[in-house]
Amino acid sequence: MKNKPLSTVVADRLQQAARSLGAADPLPFVRPLLDRTFYLPEGDARYAASTLTPGAAPFEPSFSEKEPRLLRFSIEPLGPESSPVDRKLEATREMRRLVGPLFGQEALRWFDQRSEDWRGMGARTGLHYGAFFGTAYDGDGLHSSKVYYEMTPSQLEALPPMLRTLVRNAILTMPELVPVFTTIACRRHQGSQRITFYHRGPLRLADLSDLMARLNMEHQLPSVMQIVGLALGGRFELPDQSTLLAIADTNEGPELKLEVLLTMIPDLPPSFLELLSLGLAERPRELNALRAWLQAFTPEEHGWPGRFSVLSVRVTPTTPARVSLYLRPVEFEIKQRLDDAAAQRNGMALA
Repeated sequence: MKNKPLSTVVADRLQQAARSLGAADPLPFVRPLLDRTFYLPEGDARYAASTLTPGAAPFEPSFSEKEPRLLRFSIEPLGPESSPVDRKLEATREMRRLVGPLFGQEALRWFDQRSEDWRGMGARTGLHYGAFFGTAYDGDGLHSSKVYYEMTPSQLEALPPMLRTLVRNAILTMPELVPVFTTIACRRHQGSQRITFYHRGPLRLADLSDLMARLNMEHQLPSVMQIVGLALGGRFELPDQSTLLAIADTNEGPELKLEVLLTMIPDLPPSFLELLSLGLAERPRELNALRAWLQAFTPEEHGWPGRFSVLSVRVTPTTPARVSLYLRPVEFEIKQRLDDAAAQRNGMALA
């Protein structure tokens, strides 16, 4: 069907991935949101303006070592011309629509309390994108749902006391950190909140030692350097505009998450995936799960799932580096497809 809405393609890809991973079909949970978000035709150039995945439609599946068999994905809700305020309202509505009936009223009250300062009227000025929305599924249905709320440094005082203390210590230790969004997640039996910072300027991985010492996890730095350094082909310094750091308060104590924006690494090794796999070689269960996830998002007609957008590692005082990998599926690339078409037309004109 020519000019079919992109929501049809996204829905098909999600159903195929769910079957491959043994997860529940996500469409009964999010199909109306997908229809409201991806209503433009497949390949429409307006999708390329997304903040979540610049140059591609705003759909980003991810793999997590902590949750290796789950179907996880995030979207930038509503269409390309929607306002940041509308996206924030939509993400909040979807979160409440899922959390209350599926996780219970106590979980909904917790979310409402935690999100009040991010979704209220006072948090609607000076926004760039507003919010992203994510869900994850296992064989029993919805496993988790989350909202990524855009934020400003002035909103740090709204954090719960323990997380606020961790965030203040992080900024004192690394003044280059600028808070950019908070992630509020609900799972079946617990909730969590994380603050993500943008790191201004380049970052040497070794320079994380002071922050990790303050968080009582300096002994985990070698595991971070091993995974990231190996995957990036021996690179231990991340360039400007390539790094996010996130902090959460968990039942294992503080959690630090390093996110490397792979599209900002100028010399990313062609063998990135093989190098990352070497770093997971001592964890065969997780490595096999990563391979299964890659296969689940590989279209038959392409033979490759797409481009990797983010490599993240997270550590706690008791858990060494665990990997997450984020994907820009090949079917949803817009800018690259337009560039290829322009190059082909230019070649024909020159001929």
